[in-house]
Parts: sequence; structure tokens; C-alpha cells
Amino acid sequence: MDSWCNLLPFHEDIIIAICRQKYPLCNFSREDISHLTYYTRRFHMNRQMTCGTSGISFQNPVFIQSCASVVGQKEGEGPLGTCFDSICEDPMFGTDTWESAESTLQKQAALLAIQKAGLTCSDIRLLFAGDLLAQTAASSFGTADLEIPFYGLFGACSTMGESLSLGSMCIQGGYGKHILCATSSHFASAEKEFRFPLGYGNQRPLSATWTVTGAGACVLGYEPPARPDKKSPGTLRNRNICAVITGITTGRLIDFGFKDSFNMGACMAPAACDTIARNLQDFHRKPSDYDAIFTGDLGMVGQKILFDLLLEKGFDISSIHQDCGMLIYDPRTQDTHSGGSGCGCSASVLAGYILPGIIHGKWKRVLFVPTGALLSKVSFNEGDPIPGIAHAVVIEQYRVPDMM
Repeated sequence: MDSWCNLLPFHEDIIIAICRQKYPLCNFSREDISHLTYYTRRFHMNRQMTCGTSGISFQNPVFIQSCASVVGQKEGEGPLGTCFDSICEDPMFGTDTWESAESTLQKQAALLAIQKAGLTCSDIRLLFAGDLLAQTAASSFGTADLEIPFYGLFGACSTMGESLSLGSMCIQGGYGKHILCATSSHFASAEKEFRFPLGYGNQRPLSATWTVTGAGACVLGYEPPARPDKKSPGTLRNRNICAVITGITTGRLIDFGFKDSFNMGACMAPAACDTIARNLQDFHRKPSDYDAIFTGDLGMVGQKILFDLLLEKGFDISSIHQDCGMLIYDPRTQDTHSGGSGCGCSASVLAGYILPGIIHGKWKRVLFVPTGALLSKVSFNEGDPIPGIAHAVVIEQYRVPDMM
């Protein structure tokens, strides 16, 4: 049964070809394969997938079929500038307001991911998307004319992890063949929403982070992406190597009582610590079982706190940890203080740097942990503390059989 289950991610035509090649003396009909696949999938889906307190280990890999990243000029001038699909020098993205600019930014990333997968909007079953603005305005206005069934998400800067988690569960449950996950942020719209208007010119402490103007999008599916060709020019595949999601750890709200909106790293580090520790415990793994652990936007301040908190739990990740907010900018030349932040920070680094690195052999298994600070302008002005959250996604390298 387990050997048969290894074929379940593939289309029935592919399963038939593999069976006929492996068992040439057996005359498998399409009806035989259909019945066996149907009942095996039902049996397989009933097997326990939860592990530990909040982990889910997928029995079948969820394939990341394509990804796309769109960023602003400052991000394009950073260390990862050559990794992004598109860099726009106009911070307004051809619009009249900062909010409209972010909507356009996210729409561009979503459409590019769909195009790279060789699909159209009508092929996408569900869209999970979010941003930092009130009522997820950038996502709802930006993707409205795509006419894709839409779930708007808010997990602050952890939203990409939230969308990938929900999208993966839907693929695993058979609720869609192709699901789009996207998120975005914009420096000016975030400053306007949560801090001060740009014209005010307020000073920023060294613990502050710089909100990334960027967006990332991924198309998920239960089948391996096709080899790149004219129809599917940008599928996430290098020869026989793909990237798959094999498990998730859902984050918990962690509140240490921090109230400083200019020190988001300190607010989010306890949540990142909790999620990473539970992932290692639930999956019975050591930090060395991952080639890299990527947090979203803790920055230099949050990274130090994370290391200390995890050491108290008996985990040392200092040799394999990287933070998307520390990767996307050069603090010496770009004056971004503690690093980058925002929904688009982890999303654009994932789509532009991490996923291509996996299919080209840089890493075989990574833990992607976007981090979020769940504040609003109302809660902050009323003096409430800022709780944090972090969602973990296990992404691994996957080798497709040679015949595909």
C-alpha cells in the first residue's frame, strides 16, 4: 500500500505509464487504475496526519508549481536584487495613492506566478492572500478583477506562512487542483497606517525595521510542475528537481507585553521561538535536520532574542538561521537599521531566493517561519501590548521520476 501511495501525487495517465513500465506482464486498464487510485486515496487521506501539539505532516507532498516576486527600487538595489522577477522604480506603481500602489504590486506578482505556471486565472480554484492594511484592502482591491474565489487573510508579516499553510491543507484535502497564495507590503502605505505620514519626517530608532515594498506569490498543486517550456515558461522545476511542502506548524499567539511599535523584532521573537521549538518537538527533529531555518523579519535585534530564548529550551540554531529581513537589505549602505519587515519581506525572499535555491541544490530541507506582530493602529493607540505569531512551513527538495 505504501509503495502505491508514492504514486498518488501524479495524474492517472502518469500512474498508468509507471505501472505498465514496472509490471509489463500485467494488463492494467484505465478503469482498474481509477478504482485502485480512488480507494487508495480515500484510505490514505484517513491516515493520521497531525503530529504533536500543532504540527501536520502531509502524507503526499504539496508541489509548489511556480513562484513570482515583484519589488520596489530599494529592494532591487539590495543584496538579493538579481533574484527578483520584477523591479519597479516607480514607488506609486503608476497609481495615485500608496494603497493603490500596493494593490497593483500584489496583482502583478499574482498574475506573474499564474503565467509562469502556464495557467490562467480560471484554472485557480482558490486564492489565499493578505497584507498589512485595514480590511486587507491591498489584497481585496488588487485581486478583485482576477475573479478567483478569495479568502482574505491577516497574519501581519506572517501572512505568507498562513496562506501557504491553508493552501497546502486544501490541496492535501482535495479541495482544489491549483491554489494561489500571495501577500504584499509597501513602505509608504505601512508607515501611513501604523506609524507617521512620510511628510512628518520622524526619526527612527536603531531597533526599527524598514517595511519592504514587495510582493510574493506561489501556485500550489498536487502534481509536479511541468518542465519549463513555451507554455509553462517559469515553472519551479530544475530538470527533475522540484520544491514541495511536506509539513506545517501552526503558530500560537504569544504576548510578552511589548508595546514598542519601533521594535517589532522583540515583539515577534518569542512567537518564533515557540513555533520553531514546537516544530522540532512535533516532528522529532534536531536543528541539524534542516539545512536552514528562515524567519521572516526579526531583524538583528529579534535574532539575538530568538537565539537566547531557544537556547533556554535546549536548541541552538545559530549556525543555520537566516532572517529574510536581514537578507534583503544591506544595513551599511541602505540605512535600514535592524533590517527589513512587512508581509512582502518574507514572501519576496521566499519566491526570489529560497525556492530557487532549493531546486538548484543549495538546500534540501528548510523551515520557513514568517513572523508577525499583531497590532492595529487602534490597539496601539489605546496602549495594548503587541502579541506575536509565527507559522512554520517545511519545504523540501523532491526528485520527480525520470520518465516525467
